[in-house]
Amino acid sequence: MIGLSVKLGMTLLAGLSLVHLAGAYQQRLSQHDELSAILQIEQAKLQKAQNRFDQLFVTSGEQHLIREQDQWIAPDRLRVVWNDPTDSKPAPTSTARPLISTKPLPAQLPR
Repeated sequence: MIGLSVKLGMTLLAGLSLVHLAGAYQQRLSQHDELSAILQIEQAKLQKAQNRFDQLFVTSGEQHLIREQDQWIAPDRLRVVWNDPTDSKPAPTSTARPLISTKPLPAQLPR
């Protein structure tokens, strides 16, 4: 009788341990799936950033970057646009001089 109760106890203990291990395994799988999804998102972001970085170092990358910028200028600054001597368009003057905006600067805002 003692042997039977010991065997039942060990079987019960093994069964409970197996249930506990199965629950832990399911939790690990769900964590793995979540981390895999996050990794895929981050890898997509990295690939996008790498492609963007590569585009900036092609022949026309500088002009592409300049066109993308919003060109915000502080209110107390003056915009200067330089003529590129290699431009195919004829320059308004024969020398490469800065073109200075004729618009008056707005009143400086209090800071």
